Amino acid sequence: MSRDKGPRDDRWYFALMAPNTKGEKFAWLDPTSIYINGAAFHDLLDDLCEELDPNKVDVVAGLDAMGFVLGSAIATRIGKGFLPIRKAGKLCVETDSASYTNYSGRTQDMEIRKPAFAPNTRVLLVDQWVETGGSMHGAIQLVEQQAGVVAGMVSIVIEDNEATRAYREKYHCVSAILPGTPWQEQANAQTLDSFEHYKPELAFPV
Repeated sequence: MSRDKGPRDDRWYFALMAPNTKGEKFAWLDPTSIYINGAAFHDLLDDLCEELDPNKVDVVAGLDAMGFVLGSAIATRIGKGFLPIRKAGKLCVETDSASYTNYSGRTQDMEIRKPAFAPNTRVLLVDQWVETGGSMHGAIQLVEQQAGVVAGMVSIVIEDNEATRAYREKYHCVSAILPGTPWQEQANAQTLDSFEHYKPELAFPV
């Protein structure tokens, strides 16, 4: 299976994503099946990296934890280094920390090593899914605490709400689910039409 070379909003790999079967304390879907399928993962990276200018990025930062997968893959594709933004208490060196409220409403802390980069370093922030924008808010704080510059944000989807609209106005935001498409409307409603026909084996590696 491979990407249809038609319209830019025809992302065949979205149908591989699994619905939540465990309840409200978990995210409403699981995109990791895209990563399992080689064709899907590489087509996703093609679509995201097509919208990035490597000359405007110095380092790619991925948010703990699934942003590590997408962020490190993008860093490799565009020839940049990778900075992990960790949940609090994971790093064995001096850190800067910031608080944020995640999609479930819980307040948590995230950290980066201190120092992680020189002032004015352009940092591209990557997460798997941006729902309320809380985790991104924490990451922005960390970059700015070290006098870095947010070079943009990348995610499979950036849901449409007041916080994320402010991000799109201020930063270069790249998402595989494009604003104004039926896929974006489904993501905003936190359900995908493909859930009705979802089969785990569709994502199995060949």
